[in-house]
Amino acid sequence: MHPHGVSSSGRSSPSIGLADLVSQGVLGPPLAGLLSLLVESRVPLVVAAGPQGTGKSTLLEALLAFLPSGVTVRALAGYAEDFGWLPEAATLGWRPHGFRGISSAGGVDSSAPVGAPERPIPTPERPVGPAITYLLVHEFSEHLPSYTWGEQARIAVRALSLGYGLGGTIHADSLEEVFAELGGTGVGLTDDELSRIGVVLILRIVPHPATGVHVRRIVAAHYVRPVARDAAGHVQRLGPAVLATWDPATDRFEDFSWGVAAELAERVGRKVGDFDGEVARRAATFTIHAWTALPEAGQA
Repeated sequence: MHPHGVSSSGRSSPSIGLADLVSQGVLGPPLAGLLSLLVESRVPLVVAAGPQGTGKSTLLEALLAFLPSGVTVRALAGYAEDFGWLPEAATLGWRPHGFRGISSAGGVDSSAPVGAPERPIPTPERPVGPAITYLLVHEFSEHLPSYTWGEQARIAVRALSLGYGLGGTIHADSLEEVFAELGGTGVGLTDDELSRIGVVLILRIVPHPATGVHVRRIVAAHYVRPVARDAAGHVQRLGPAVLATWDPATDRFEDFSWGVAAELAERVGRKVGDFDGEVARRAATFTIHAWTALPEAGQA
């Protein structure tokens, strides 16, 4: 892991690396260490914020730099997405219909030509599969044709049940708003489907407690625990867990990920001790970079 955001993925660095965001105080080193490890293991990630210009895409880009080199990021084409490249699209409920437009209510767009012939399914440039493909949703929204909503959004999230990864952004100011947006009539995801969206980060622009200057902070990080079955085959539905929160009085982050460390370790295929040790090692790297990035440190 490179402190500036270059990971084993071999992809070029994002415009702003995760370590730079730590230096700016957007998130703390422990959370950065945890998130980099989870994304490296293809855990789904949604960055939520209310107003435009909060930095959702910048944060998402910095985190996706940690995806492994063998993983292909497939950006969805908004309302024009036809999922011709996704082998399991029909199994997930995709219904091709000429111009793949979706109305705000989640139905077929009235402008779609009736009886339009199906477009040929293109051959993907790289193989597609749950273990090697990470879906990118630039924004869950109905406001622009380039954004992903309706049936397209529904299929993207359903793909998580097969093991696909997903990274995306959405206009929402809390985890409850994320659930309301994606579970409402526009997309129509069920609670069980929503349980697979992984990590949800709530990003806000807030006044710094000491200076009053507006700054960006991840005010809450949640882990949405997927519905599962126990050894006896009983369905287990556990509520979301809080990974970290921001304290507006001190401008510090409080870590709560220890409460679900065993679950997270199992999800990424590590023993708990190894998982905790790797998160701590990465956090130390981010801490060192943040310290050396301070003007005072550079003058020393």
